[in-house]
Amino acid sequence: MKQFDNIHELISVRLLTPTAYVLRMTRRGLPFKAGQHLLLGKAGSIHNREYSVYSGEQDDFFEVLIKEVDEGLVSKQLKKLKPGEKVQIEGPLGFFTIDPEIVNTGKFLFVATGSGIAPFHCFSRSYSQLNYTLLHGVRYAEEAYERNDYPKKRHILCTSSGDGGDFSGRVTDYLRANPVSPDTHCYLCGNFNMIHEVFEILELQGVPAEQVHAEVYF
Repeated sequence: MKQFDNIHELISVRLLTPTAYVLRMTRRGLPFKAGQHLLLGKAGSIHNREYSVYSGEQDDFFEVLIKEVDEGLVSKQLKKLKPGEKVQIEGPLGFFTIDPEIVNTGKFLFVATGSGIAPFHCFSRSYSQLNYTLLHGVRYAEEAYERNDYPKKRHILCTSSGDGGDFSGRVTDYLRANPVSPDTHCYLCGNFNMIHEVFEILELQGVPAEQVHAEVYF
């Protein structure tokens, strides 16, 4: 069995907004399933944090999407790293994945707020035939991280403040106005309040609980 050490090299830092960025790191053949996350930190630091893999299963690198927060020690540390510096990776971990038996036949709804879009970017890169609709809830249209990476017909930007989105309001407002078919497999990623509210909406719309999967971003 092949063994992996957990030190990887930073390839690049890609700024998306003043507070959001994508880290690209060497993968070194480490296997993972789309939807899993990494426990990531600066090499030698005792501090790390969970980040969903943003890149696809076929990519020969790892990417993560990070939103810098005021009290976020790790997000600030990682943003300051330069290409060639080292990071420490534990994992991949988690079960926020799609059953291989339904990847090519299922109908999917992805609901994200903010940087919770990361695992859905990974899904879309990993499975080219995936039949999905992605709802991305942000405050302002500028936070539509790398929107052009998705087919336009599959990406619906919901903006709660300002213009520039496809729908003016929260993802929950969109779902109430556009009911979901009960045969849809639903994946939710973002803040707890959104996930709790979407669960209730989907239940009322007849989506079975076993078809709803969630990953909470704190």
